[in-house]
Amino acid sequence: MTKPISPDLPVRYSQEVADAMARNAPIVALESTIITHGMPFPGNLEMARSVETIIRNEGAIPATIAVIDGVLHIGLEDAALEWLAQVPSALKLSRADLAFALSERRTGATTVAATMIAASRAGIHVFATGGIGGVHRGAELSFDISADLEELAKTPVIVVCAGAKAILDIPKTLEVLETRGVPVVTFDNPAFPAFWSRDSGLRSPLTLNSPAAIANFQTMRQNLGIDGGMLIANPVPEAFEIPRAEMEIYIQRAIDNAERDEITGKAVTPYLLDTLFRLTDGRSLETNIALVQNNARLAAEIAVAMA
Repeated sequence: MTKPISPDLPVRYSQEVADAMARNAPIVALESTIITHGMPFPGNLEMARSVETIIRNEGAIPATIAVIDGVLHIGLEDAALEWLAQVPSALKLSRADLAFALSERRTGATTVAATMIAASRAGIHVFATGGIGGVHRGAELSFDISADLEELAKTPVIVVCAGAKAILDIPKTLEVLETRGVPVVTFDNPAFPAFWSRDSGLRSPLTLNSPAAIANFQTMRQNLGIDGGMLIANPVPEAFEIPRAEMEIYIQRAIDNAERDEITGKAVTPYLLDTLFRLTDGRSLETNIALVQNNARLAAEIAVAMA
């Protein structure tokens, strides 16, 4: 069950989002860590603007979510988006520290989990991102498992992504999602994707071929009173794919470097993404941008179908 935003919460809606809510227009939530921690400036700003434009072109309204000086923003005006893209010290906010940033009047970017919380409280039911967090490789020793998985089990938001990040242990990630009762649906493809690659080598638990079918599935879950969200895996366009066998070589090298440099906790993913950027001569970033744009398009189509 969605909990509304408390009147005591410091929250600000962009004018575009407020207008969309007033007329019950379809809205797509967007995270902000991909802006602050995923790509360098000015490429991150160009990516964020392009994703918002794609959503508008598909008939929905984008709502980039972030915390700025202790205020939860549901949708960012362009000037605020440009400012956030250049902030060097933004916190990376998940379920555990979203309230901390608000109470201490800090600035932070929302991960998948925190974006889901904010979107759900604001009545936004569809969210586009790059890839979700999951079970990290070696988690049987480190216990490093993303809060994204738990959030998917409890928060009623459709999350459109390109699968779990390929730096993770994808089989274990899918096992945890199954255990927590999270539907995993691949869009128009029988294979579960692996972020930069269209095929992880694993068959998708479920497959649907249209935004309307995805919207109907979520509506039926709500009618049954089933809690939690749904994961929609949208394979990266073929023209931008990096084959899994090739990508795995780079990933293993990046993981070895992270272990050598004793990188832990929230610093692991940004470190690995930066290392992969260098190892692939920038190809991983090009693919990342393409898949985020592709996910935004599908998310907008789903939001329109639900509306």
